[in-house]
Amino acid sequence: MAIPHRVCIVEVGPRDGLQNEKQIVPTATKIEFIQRLAASGLRTIEATAFVSPKWVPQMADHAEVMRALPRGHGVTYPVLVPNLRGFEAALAAGATEVAVFAAASETFSQRNINCTIAESLDRFTPVFVAARTADIPVRGYVSCALTCPYEGDVDPIRVAEIAAMLFESGCFEISLGDTIGAGTPNRTQALIAATAQRVPLNKLAGHFHDTYGQALANIYASLELGMHVFDASVSGLGGCPYAPGAAGNVATEDLLYMLNGMGIETGVDLDRLLAAGSFICGELGRQPQSRVGRARQKS
Repeated sequence: MAIPHRVCIVEVGPRDGLQNEKQIVPTATKIEFIQRLAASGLRTIEATAFVSPKWVPQMADHAEVMRALPRGHGVTYPVLVPNLRGFEAALAAGATEVAVFAAASETFSQRNINCTIAESLDRFTPVFVAARTADIPVRGYVSCALTCPYEGDVDPIRVAEIAAMLFESGCFEISLGDTIGAGTPNRTQALIAATAQRVPLNKLAGHFHDTYGQALANIYASLELGMHVFDASVSGLGGCPYAPGAAGNVATEDLLYMLNGMGIETGVDLDRLLAAGSFICGELGRQPQSRVGRARQKS
């Protein structure tokens, strides 16, 4: 299959990237961060999560962030919702797209959201009903799609089953997550091939962490099969508290540099993206973590 001529980057830095930061990022900083990302040309930016502040203190200002974001500029700001209560709060704050999260590993599901996979899918049923009523698109995530930190390698057929359940329930797109960044290109292609038997390939996305330095290699392997949507986090922000040793998401700057070099269109300006990464890293008191960002600093 031909490599796509255009790729959609879903920026997850403001949510997945920041949610586990120990220092609370001020609301105004989050809003400026998101605005800088939008100014780079990114058109899908996961803004926040409507979860309990008890479990994710960093996202306690979700409603304030959502209400402050500018609308009408062709940018979509999806938000994560764990259940109907979260969906209703997101809708009240002006959300126009939401995402739900399931795992491909029973142990990870229990450690992460304190329920079985089946129970998590049941929780989403009222969300899908309410979303259809409100005409709100729902995106689905499947975490630990390649390897679980507790159970080891995950069967691609199992991932395909869960992805199919989410798709048939109403998700317009399913993001397959290598949560601990242990995947390799051959296993990534096997995962995509199996899942594409149950969910159309053009409805699948890739979400790769870079713990073992394989994220870009896995994205290239995905491109070879025709996948054209990838999640990324500026400056490689992120990680998973339930996945020991997991590094952040693939850095958006590094992904964009590779795609630019391949002649693949994204609509994103690298210099502005680097500036957004430098901004948030400055606010967090650290140096930019993307390889492109570090190389540009030295040049």
